[in-house]
Amino acid sequence: MRLNGVEIADTFAEAFPMKGTRVIVTAHNEKWAQIAAAEMSGNATSVIACDCETALETTLLPEESPDGRPGVSLLVFAFDRDSLAKAVQGRVGQCVLTTPTSACFNGISDCPSDKKISVGGALRYFGDGFQFSKKLGNRRFWRIPTMDGEFLCEDTFGTVTGVGGGNLIILGESQASALASAEAAVEAISTVPDVILPFPGGIVRSGSKVGSQYPKLRASTNDAYCPTLRPLVESNLPENCQCVYELVIDGLSFDSVQAAMRVGIQAATQVPGILRVTAGNYGGKLGKHHFHLRELL
Repeated sequence: MRLNGVEIADTFAEAFPMKGTRVIVTAHNEKWAQIAAAEMSGNATSVIACDCETALETTLLPEESPDGRPGVSLLVFAFDRDSLAKAVQGRVGQCVLTTPTSACFNGISDCPSDKKISVGGALRYFGDGFQFSKKLGNRRFWRIPTMDGEFLCEDTFGTVTGVGGGNLIILGESQASALASAEAAVEAISTVPDVILPFPGGIVRSGSKVGSQYPKLRASTNDAYCPTLRPLVESNLPENCQCVYELVIDGLSFDSVQAAMRVGIQAATQVPGILRVTAGNYGGKLGKHHFHLRELL
């Protein structure tokens, strides 16, 4: 099957359940909200070696934010709720609390109490006894004194069971064409709500496979997709492929990841010089969520 002249592989992306939450950060202006987002999403590309996967979901206008200030929305994912709580507490405490003028709010409502994680409730102790809480309706907030005033943070954040590991692999005739295609896909996916692309700029150059010849490594380079290794391994690349990029997609639901992959394929195949769009899977053994590429078209 071809789309815009590009081969769409008859395969599927294999994804798995992850616990996710939405963190809303506001600040005096968009500059400082974006700085908080950049700091909070650092070193959060893959749970292979990071405590979580997180990235900017969208930018919020003042009229869209909880306190009427410019803001950002980030999604955070981890394998279980305890790991998610620890990651969010650490990142909000070290990266958002420290950002000038910031405030932090829960972005997932209607969550059962037993599925919520403590954020402001855990960070309040930084106030050294001078912190105090305020309840608005059924939402509790903590006000923590800081040197520029106070840091307002919601007590608990809702969580959901989302989907991690949705992916697209783009094969191009050159680095320039493959990168342009991946960038186009990232731009299209960025319009889809409830998803993030946690890798740098949304693009992965160092796609991985499970395991390694070195026993201590959980993952290693995906040699079947490395152009320079074509003569040495069982390659999955056509002869004239010189570059491969991967997009990894995490979302709050199956439907959101599916929608992101659909628009990503459509955008990626409109760039000249693309040979094939495929996806990574492990024979269905890693995750229960399977996104068949040809069914997305």
